[in-house]
Amino acid sequence: MTIQAVHDNEADSAGRAWRFGTKTTIYLLLILWAIICLFPIYWTITTSFKMAPAVMKGALIPWIDYDPAWLGWRSLGLSPETITASSTVRDEFMKRFMNSVIVSVVSSALAVMLGSLAAYGLSRFSYRFGFMKNSDILFFFLSQLILPPVVLALPFLLLYRELALLDTRIGLILLYTLSVLPIVIWIMRDQFSSIPSDLEEAALMDGLSIWGAFFRVILPIALPGMVAAFILSLVLTWNEYFFASLLTSTNANTLPVMVASQTGSQGIAWWSMAALSLAAILPLIVIGIGLERYLIKGMTAGAVK
Repeated sequence: MTIQAVHDNEADSAGRAWRFGTKTTIYLLLILWAIICLFPIYWTITTSFKMAPAVMKGALIPWIDYDPAWLGWRSLGLSPETITASSTVRDEFMKRFMNSVIVSVVSSALAVMLGSLAAYGLSRFSYRFGFMKNSDILFFFLSQLILPPVVLALPFLLLYRELALLDTRIGLILLYTLSVLPIVIWIMRDQFSSIPSDLEEAALMDGLSIWGAFFRVILPIALPGMVAAFILSLVLTWNEYFFASLLTSTNANTLPVMVASQTGSQGIAWWSMAALSLAAILPLIVIGIGLERYLIKGMTAGAVK
């Protein structure tokens, strides 16, 4: 074997060792980041099965640091011994849960429908409103997110009182639709801009109207982006607390308000709060897993930047 061949073999071995070390480091960092991201969920699950002393001691590992109990779930009427019996607390929890489902799903769906139409217009046509062009109009929508919610609290409170929308689902739906609409427009505008306009021209030449081309050609292609926008809107509206606590009292309260109500003069009922929080995030986890492929397609297609 020549000296050059020996050097080449050594270089190849060093290169393989370097690639193996780099890949191993990346995987270890990803595992560490996954542990950091999943730890709050783990803490919530374990806390829902803790008694008060275990919570105060900061016990983490069940059956080692503490013996699991159903205290948190019993307080909601969802433990094995209470699930078959009538429970006022469970009825209240189901009421808040359904309020959250109806308000978040309807408002997210409305925002996606209206936002998709607005985004399609901004991506395909040129508008002029005074000195404002398409880019200025898009920035105007996004600028609505700059205002902190507390600035809008008093105007909405007075407006909803006059319109008899306080403590109603429709009131929250309208407000949540307006709050996530700028985000949907921003996402869907990028999605529609990535779709060639030649597809619409071909559809028009085949005899479709502009609406027919939009619904039969463009929307199926933009579906992953719409799903990504819907999931993001759903997460934002599902977790919204400020306006839900301000504009509702008994009939339209949502889960975040119920979670925050677990504080009192005796302190925080961490076990009940953990059980409520787990029940609140489980639907989002199921939706995220079920629509994962659409979400990934939407992100890779330029729907989320």
